[in-house]
Amino acid sequence: MPASQREREILELLHDSGSGRLRDLSQRLNVSEETIRRNVRRLEVQGLVTKVHGGVHLKDWGPEASFAQRFTQNPAAKRRIARRLAALIHDGASLFLDIGSTTAHVAEALRAHRDLLVVTNSLAVAQTLAARNGNRVFMAGGELRSHDGGSFGAEALAFVRQFQVRHAVLSAAAVNARAGFMLHDLREAEFSRAIIEQADEAIICADATKFGLVAPIRITDPAAIRRLVTDALPPADLAEALAAAGVEVLIASPGRG
Repeated sequence: MPASQREREILELLHDSGSGRLRDLSQRLNVSEETIRRNVRRLEVQGLVTKVHGGVHLKDWGPEASFAQRFTQNPAAKRRIARRLAALIHDGASLFLDIGSTTAHVAEALRAHRDLLVVTNSLAVAQTLAARNGNRVFMAGGELRSHDGGSFGAEALAFVRQFQVRHAVLSAAAVNARAGFMLHDLREAEFSRAIIEQADEAIICADATKFGLVAPIRITDPAAIRRLVTDALPPADLAEALAAAGVEVLIASPGRG
């Protein structure tokens, strides 16, 4: 991730459209164009942006589908992954669940569990598990985003840092051998890093369609992730990279979706 707050702000400004003019960025951030150029050069070295004449593009940018669309994509695989992951969670466990569509399937798979302590920024997760089987559900504060019912921002980050839990269950938009686990949204990545720091173990749940894809924001060093739960063996280069990082790969068995 970029070291400076300004570089994070540049990525945030670029997120919606995927590109921007240097002049506009300098005006928005109230700094000189030369300062913006230096920040952009550092972001380019990190592989996050591509500089063009007078402007900059997010590398590998593409608009992400809405939560509702993602929830219904490849549902059989996501349900198998969710059941495999739910089998790792014992009654009475404490866990974080993020805003991802596969994570929402995990919440569905946990409906029979009892006495869970769940911390989440996902309205869908909270609605699935709250007031059920003695569960305690803590919802991160802040404004809910209209397109996915997720809560983000300084209040949400401060809230989750009050907890220490056993499992952090995270989603990823892309998994590749070069960069590891990636997301499209900077605020989602910041939230993921915060909950990784507050958990004993971090688990990524991602179906095989994410293998080899790219997204602009790296979540964390793959070595910070203990397990990847997926529905198929990763390709050789990715399997090698995961093994080198110490990530255990668990394959959800075929069966009824």
